[in-house]
Order: sequence, then structure tokens, then C-alpha cells
Amino acid sequence: MDAHEALRIRPLGQPGDLGWVVMAHGEVYAEQFGWDAEMEALVARIVADFATEHDPAREAGWIAEKDGERVGSVFCMATDDPSVAQLRVLLVTAPARHLGLGSQLARTCVDFASAAGFREITLWTTDTLESARRIYQAAGFTLVEENEQHTFGHDLTSQNWSMRLVSEPPRP
Repeated sequence: MDAHEALRIRPLGQPGDLGWVVMAHGEVYAEQFGWDAEMEALVARIVADFATEHDPAREAGWIAEKDGERVGSVFCMATDDPSVAQLRVLLVTAPARHLGLGSQLARTCVDFASAAGFREITLWTTDTLESARRIYQAAGFTLVEENEQHTFGHDLTSQNWSMRLVSEPPRP
């Protein structure tokens, strides 16, 4: 990284953040993998659910910036099981890849989930997303299930990953 590149991860919440997450996912996955609008629709539903129903004590989102421009995102969202969180919509755009932002975003999400009292964090991805899988493995996630499915206009191998979280013991 050049000294002039300013990188930061900040909480989601500035005007345009939610729309950017949807747009960036749609554009990146269409360009890189030829995925159809089904991907963008999925992300739009995730973002809409977060925007209208999230519990700030248990759910959060972050935006990665490079030189003041949005270049990445991740959300931590609760599931139907109160002990399980889910890492959602992790993305780093091409201009910011190989700078460690994907790992930082994943770690931010995992740390938040642990601090919020979740005992486990899960995520869903596909085997096509090799860089993301490396980030998940390095963070401590374990592959727990795979299955073939047709989605986003392609035949893909769907993957579910999980990580047990260790909560800090109460301090005396």
C-alpha cells in the first residue's frame, strides 16, 4: 500500500451506504462471474431487512473506505436462533483488494458478534468465491455443508461455514 492511501472501516450509516452495498454487489458479481440480477435482489432484501428491522445491540454493518471512497462492506445479523449470528454481504471491490480489508471486515464482524453475546457465527457463500473462502478460513470459520444448486443464473456449489465464538469471562 502506498503511503497516500487512507484505509478505514467505519460503521454503516452515512447517506448512500445502503444503496452502495446493493449496487456494488450487483455490479461486482455480474462483472466477475456473470451472475444475474438474482444476486442483487438477494442483497437488496438483506439490506432492506437490516435497514428496517435491525437491533443495534445485536446487529451492525460496516463500510470499508479507501481514500474516502466506499470499497467494501460487511454486516453482522442475528438469526432465528438467539445464540447464532450471521456474517452477510462481505465484499471488497477490485481497487481495494490485496490490502487486507476483507480480513479486517470479517474480523470486525466476528468481534462484534462475540461482544454481542452470540455463541456462534455462520455464513453462506459459494465455492466460486475463492478469495472470500480464504478470508473465512483464516478467520477461523469451518466448512460445515455443501450442496449443488442453480442460482444467480449458474450451477454453483453452495457452502455453509460456521465458527464457535468464545465470550470473554465476566470480570470480577
